Amino acid sequence: MSTPASESTERSHEIKYTRFTIAHRIEHWVFISSFITLAITGLVQKFASSPISETIVGFLGGIENTRLIHHIAATLMMVVVIYHLGAAIFRLYVLRVRPTLVPTSFDFKAFWQEIIYILGRRQTGPQQGRYTFQEKFEYWAVVWGTIIMAVTGFVMWNPITTTQFLPGEIVPAAKAAHGAEAILAALSILIWHFYHVFVKHFNKSMYTGKMGEHEMMEEHAIELADIKAGTARLPLDPETYKRRLRIFIPSYGIVAALLSIFLIWFLFAEDTAIATIPPQDEQVEIFVPLTATPLPTPLPTATTAPIASLTWEGGIAQLFEAKCSACHNSGQKSGGLDLGTYESVLAGGNSAAGVIPGDAGNSQVVIIQSPGNHFGQFTGEELAQIIEWIEAGAHAK
Repeated sequence: MSTPASESTERSHEIKYTRFTIAHRIEHWVFISSFITLAITGLVQKFASSPISETIVGFLGGIENTRLIHHIAATLMMVVVIYHLGAAIFRLYVLRVRPTLVPTSFDFKAFWQEIIYILGRRQTGPQQGRYTFQEKFEYWAVVWGTIIMAVTGFVMWNPITTTQFLPGEIVPAAKAAHGAEAILAALSILIWHFYHVFVKHFNKSMYTGKMGEHEMMEEHAIELADIKAGTARLPLDPETYKRRLRIFIPSYGIVAALLSIFLIWFLFAEDTAIATIPPQDEQVEIFVPLTATPLPTPLPTATTAPIASLTWEGGIAQLFEAKCSACHNSGQKSGGLDLGTYESVLAGGNSAAGVIPGDAGNSQVVIIQSPGNHFGQFTGEELAQIIEWIEAGAHAK
């Protein structure tokens, strides 16, 4: 019976198969480093009011530094994408490596076998080739996500240039798609990738470049069989290799140069970011009016006819009609006060009698008009006549 210690010893002496070259590993780690940086610096801007975001932004030196780091990481990722495109074409065209990352009907079959295995209806999981269907799904999800992030990032980075060809609604739409894809990508890495690399079993091939025979048998049994059979990579004639290389180098050189020019233009086409002004210690009044705000202009009123006698019918009624009828009438009793008839003037409003014969000081009309800032304000002479009329008994005739 074997023990965990003996199994560990056996595996330390088992045959190791090269899975990733140093170029593969460098590309992977540069890409994942830029991805993590983009995720952190992007999500803290999307959720800027979160205390965690505020802490991270402060640690990075403020929002301007956070944006700069985000842009540098995005640029680095685009450089990796240009390199990856050339490396993929080189392997497929020059070396004629089989397109093992392209999904086939076999992957759908492996997916179904994996479901049956998880449900306990199958004794073993599916045997798979160089890349499992899980790895292919993740690869193409990264490709699709990178395209979305690049396109929407360009729109947000160069909104003026974009809206010369597309409607303005594309900018907020790109912002929404960029943020949603960022959340989806971060969750995909945290849940899907971490599970298959660290939880399901600790896959060290991206660190060491190699994988033991036991792991190869579990994860990539078909590739292991091809390696042992010598059919994993067919021999390449040196002359054929040189001929393909002579075609590949100038062709990809032109493509890489055009993509690099576009990337530089992408970075420097516009300078549209709004600079964040740091808080100022000095307290500055934003608005200070030069003159006091005047009261509303009174509505135009008819010219008051001269008073024939200090009685309601002798001229006081015409004076009230000219200055007070706009707000204090039978239809619109502002403050409950109707000054349209002699009886309503004596009755007053909600707070007091409009006119108290013989007592001008307690009459509501005089109290309201005395400060001199009423909407339908009597002139000084007119108010004096009203007071004299009240003191004389406020007679109707």
